[in-house]
Amino acid sequence: MACNFHHLTQTIRLSFPPLHNFKVSDAFTNKSLITTFPVRFSVHSSAKLTTSIRSLRVDTASISYRSSCTFTWDDVFRVSQPEYSPDDSSDLRGYFEKIKICNRGSEMQSEFFPFIIEDQVAGYTHNRFASHLRKYDDVFIYSGNNGGRFGSHVKLNSKLKTADERTRVVGEVIKCLAEEELIPDIQNELYPVASTFGSPIFFSLDRAAAPYFGIKAYAVPLNGYVEKDGQKFLWIGKRSQVKSTYPGMLDILAGGGLPHGIACGENIIKECQEEAGIPRSISNRARPVGAVSYTDINGFSYKRDVIFCYDLKLPEDFVPMNQDGEVESFQLMPVAHVANVIRRTEFFKPNCSLAIIDFLFRHGYIRPEYFGYLDLLQSLRRGDFS
Repeated sequence: MACNFHHLTQTIRLSFPPLHNFKVSDAFTNKSLITTFPVRFSVHSSAKLTTSIRSLRVDTASISYRSSCTFTWDDVFRVSQPEYSPDDSSDLRGYFEKIKICNRGSEMQSEFFPFIIEDQVAGYTHNRFASHLRKYDDVFIYSGNNGGRFGSHVKLNSKLKTADERTRVVGEVIKCLAEEELIPDIQNELYPVASTFGSPIFFSLDRAAAPYFGIKAYAVPLNGYVEKDGQKFLWIGKRSQVKSTYPGMLDILAGGGLPHGIACGENIIKECQEEAGIPRSISNRARPVGAVSYTDINGFSYKRDVIFCYDLKLPEDFVPMNQDGEVESFQLMPVAHVANVIRRTEFFKPNCSLAIIDFLFRHGYIRPEYFGYLDLLQSLRRGDFS
């Protein structure tokens, strides 16, 4: 393969206690608390790994964001138990690890050039990736460090005047780069390119190429929760094994990237319908509750992502049903148990962990008395909001 720099390595580590120390609580086996609901789209999963708790080890040192995960819901249940690691609810180290996974490579920032459009910084490109753009000099212009305010940089050709023209011409270059395997397969979903959120867009760029131009990208994750007998529960999804990214990993109930031409609130309603079958009459109650951000550099990829978090309180009797084939199944789990899974494993898609940690803060599951509280709260917003 011509380039493998875009494979994001994730390691899933589990170290289960001896079987004789393991106890399954009666509450956890209560079907009213945790229930599996198969979705309408069946996914063949003959490769699933099923072992005894005594010998279970999910070893994915070489897993990429395109590799399938083979853990099961039973594995998730076991590690979520309070008895699995008693009295660790105040230990925030597992949360810090999840934030670290989403904020890699700060030492590599000097390897990236500004990507300039209309005399504004729209993104960043790796110096070696920029060398591949030089042959498209009717689209991209490389400038060395000539003492200007941007230093060495890549600039969009000023002859390209309109957003539509730029989108079309840059799109043709992206197709060529994908054929050379310099970027992942094109996803045919356009992200807006702008200097700041809400400002006029310069053009639109295929989602797969966004990290290679270091543009700001946005997403809208939704935490769907239920209250029963004074206790809160979260609906958790398990991604389809045929998903192109993070197949088989755990996910929030609904959400997705923010493409060009749709507002955050309307995008949430759309994603709720597609991913969980939530009708507009319910999803329009979703509340925007803030944002988290991260900066992840890996090879030629420079992700500068902001995710706008939403909460949705669901009826007790609501059962999500996936509509687009992207989710294998759902689980309704006590929030405290979901927190355990976040802390103890890497079962969740990385940036979904951040959205759930934010939920845990806002709903009082992470308390000021816990050592590292303020540092953890601040680290949820390590990326650039501007």
